[in-house]
Amino acid sequence: MNMSSISVAFIGAGAMAREHIRAFADLPGVTLAGIHSRTRAAAEALAAQHGIAHVCDSIAELHARTGATLVISTVSVAAHHAITLECLAYPWTVFIEKPPGLTPAETAALAAAARGQGRALYVGFNRRFLSSTQAALADLTAITGRRYIHVQDQQNQAFAAQIGHPPAVVANWMYVNSIHTIDYLRVFGRGRVTQVTPIFPFDPQSPGIVTAALMFESGDQGFYEAIWDGPGPWAVSISTPAVRWELRPLEEAAFQRQGERARHAVEVSPQDRAFKPGFRAQAEAVVRAVQGESSVLPDIHDALETMRLIERIYFPDSTHA
Repeated sequence: MNMSSISVAFIGAGAMAREHIRAFADLPGVTLAGIHSRTRAAAEALAAQHGIAHVCDSIAELHARTGATLVISTVSVAAHHAITLECLAYPWTVFIEKPPGLTPAETAALAAAARGQGRALYVGFNRRFLSSTQAALADLTAITGRRYIHVQDQQNQAFAAQIGHPPAVVANWMYVNSIHTIDYLRVFGRGRVTQVTPIFPFDPQSPGIVTAALMFESGDQGFYEAIWDGPGPWAVSISTPAVRWELRPLEEAAFQRQGERARHAVEVSPQDRAFKPGFRAQAEAVVRAVQGESSVLPDIHDALETMRLIERIYFPDSTHA
């Protein structure tokens, strides 16, 4: 790729910002142009460590001083919506961390704002770029027949509150955190989701076990299983008549062929060992998207579809806003 024309600005100076900075810094020709954070000292520390030219006190200053092609926003979930709207006021490509909103309504508002401003708005689904995910997708592409996708999730609202998330974030924890796992149903299920049937529905007062069955227009089937306030894995399995793939943990993959008893582990890529898993490959996809090349990077409309699927699983009888 020709990356010499890409300059990147960052908003936020926490752990996620650091990981994105590391990934983009590894791409030859990409310039780390500037950073803005509500905590200037943290921004200054990251700038000094990674050679970022400008530390700015506002998004307006960040754009004016850097002229960046791309801005990466990694702010807290509670601040996400307002910061993204502010970013969309400037003529750069915007890349934000998930979730894109606390609800589908918030996400739809961002999609409308991006469309109205004529801006490209992308969302970070780094697990789509894990070497484990990519290995399974590559193998399954050549295999015909229906797929059965089983997604296992585990969530804990009390823990979310304990680590400092505000009540609005805790109340919408299925959008904030289950998006990591539920998105896998759309990653491996082919075509539109035509039916979602809750089996053990979500009870906000006593979540316990939440399960739902899904049908895709391709004939693929899905099953979602979440354990709330109890131990459980994040795991995904994809079964076909010819092969079964399993991601558990999500960063590691293994497959079993028809007629075999052995599971064959797939080696984790060097990139996923050196960087936060998925981030280095995702950064390349971001650059391709910015340059107008073919890219599988999810945009705000793709993210909205996953948010709406979460709503169909957790709030099937009414729009949750």
